[in-house]
Amino acid sequence: MADISLSKSVRSNLLSLKGTADMMASTQNRLATGNKVNSALDNPSSWFTAKGLTNRASDLNSLMDSMANGVKTLEAADNGLSAMTKTLESMQSTLRQARQDKSFQTASYTIGENATGNVSFSGGALTGTSDVSLTKAVPASITSGADYALVKAQGAVSATFAAANFDHADDKIDFAVTVDGGSPATVTVTKAIADQVATDGEITTAEQMRSALRLAVEAADLSDSVTIGGTANAIEFRSTSEGATSTMAVTATPDDGGGTDTMASTAGVGTFSSSSTLVQNANFTIGYEGETIDVALNGNVHDTADKAAKAINDAITAKNAGLAEADRFTLTASAKDGRLVLTGPADGTGTAITVTDTVASSGHANSVFGAPAQRQTLAPAENGGATKTVDELVTEINSKTKTDGTANELYGKLRASNDNGKLRIENQSTQELSVNGVNSLGVADGVSVADATMRKSIEGNSVRAGLADQFNELRDQLDKLADDASFNGINLLRGDKLAITFNETGTSSIDIQTEEGKTINSSNLGVSTTLEEQDLDSDTTIDAELAKLKTALNDVRSQASSFGSNLSIVENRQTFTKSMINTLEDGAGNLTLADMNTEAANLLALQTRQSLSQNSLSLASQADQSILQLIR
Repeated sequence: MADISLSKSVRSNLLSLKGTADMMASTQNRLATGNKVNSALDNPSSWFTAKGLTNRASDLNSLMDSMANGVKTLEAADNGLSAMTKTLESMQSTLRQARQDKSFQTASYTIGENATGNVSFSGGALTGTSDVSLTKAVPASITSGADYALVKAQGAVSATFAAANFDHADDKIDFAVTVDGGSPATVTVTKAIADQVATDGEITTAEQMRSALRLAVEAADLSDSVTIGGTANAIEFRSTSEGATSTMAVTATPDDGGGTDTMASTAGVGTFSSSSTLVQNANFTIGYEGETIDVALNGNVHDTADKAAKAINDAITAKNAGLAEADRFTLTASAKDGRLVLTGPADGTGTAITVTDTVASSGHANSVFGAPAQRQTLAPAENGGATKTVDELVTEINSKTKTDGTANELYGKLRASNDNGKLRIENQSTQELSVNGVNSLGVADGVSVADATMRKSIEGNSVRAGLADQFNELRDQLDKLADDASFNGINLLRGDKLAITFNETGTSSIDIQTEEGKTINSSNLGVSTTLEEQDLDSDTTIDAELAKLKTALNDVRSQASSFGSNLSIVENRQTFTKSMINTLEDGAGNLTLADMNTEAANLLALQTRQSLSQNSLSLASQADQSILQLIR
């Protein structure tokens, strides 16, 4: 107040107390707030710098939640991949168990004595019906067109065939046969003989007539001097004698015997004409299985079929000595009824036999193997067809290829073995195998197909069948695991994209997704196909499925590795961001926070100063009090 006068010392003490009070208030405020800069007025530079640091720390702190969610999303995906890995490994274990299981069902059959026909298999792992003949294949052969391989001379006459109908018991054809100028002999084809070679005695082919004549020659007891031959539509009588003067003459006389059809004078045959020939030497080449053999026969040395056959066999042996076993000729030459016979392998395999020849003769147009049209392909031999042994059937069934070189559809689908003389069949399938051609007693006779009792069945492998169901149940779990591996609405295994931002400006971030955004499921892993029981029939098929699972496992593990790398990146950034927030907050604190120890000491000092100032003020005011005492 202006009207009040204070002494200089009092006024000085009051000003000191006021300054001390202001400093105490400031110190007390610092102690109360902990900050030495509480507003821009305290220290503008420190205030605004600290504010920028705390704002950045706040922004980074808000990103920490996104990173934490990203970590959990990746962990959820990793959990799904780990479960899928275990499921795929279980699927592998199931297939390996199926592959190791060999509890295939079997049945054993006795091979019937002189059994013919087929044993047929159907069902099981087969797509259709497969037949196995119980009889050996008939060897194939080609027969020479001459009665002897090489003859010096042989009487022969031939005629063109014409149809003959023996419709009455007395119908016949008489052939007057004269050999080498001797007395004529009669060879008669009767109704009874015609009925043996043709239906109802209707002889319509030259081969039927040749067969009938052979029976007639045998009946006339002329087999030692007369043979019947000819090719195509020709009927040929030959003498068995040799020599320059060998002759043959034949006259045919038909007799209708009162039948409804009147036989003409040339019924059954035409007019016989002489065809005697002198053959001296023959050179020819046998072609078989892509190889050839050159054979030379000398008329002075190889003058019989037996000698010629030996010469051909010697040539085959010599040829085979220079060939690999797989390429060797499986031909045999032999003599039969005065003819040369080339026979193929006993199992009926092999390609056509061909003969290319050059004959040194006096006007003979054909070789010892007849005209080319009759020698180009194998023809059935006269003998063969015996019942196969059990071992032969076992070999045939278990062979990878058939005897003709084609694939054997039974191979790997059923297996045969010799069960103490019985044919044991093992059904290598999960499905029932039906066996036809086996009677109710378990004897393979090749003909029993009348009813179900004649069709033996072999049960399938139930263990493998059950494992197929287990496999499918595990496969279904793959998709369910993928669907359930989500967190906070994001499922990386379904191809969702996880975006995580690492800084406050958005310039540092990561996008996490499966390769090409594909779903990790059974389809994209290549194991979506439902496994049927029959798919486990073959070890080869099981191996193929195991290979698919191996690829699927590699894909899952690769994706897990990729997600693991992403998780490491996010966790590292999470740790880095925490450190940055602490650094920023510490930096802001260094600019604004008060040193509490210093401020407390300052306050104590100020309190002491205030106390002293108050004492000084008291002393300063004592002078005025002394005057008051004087007044009193």
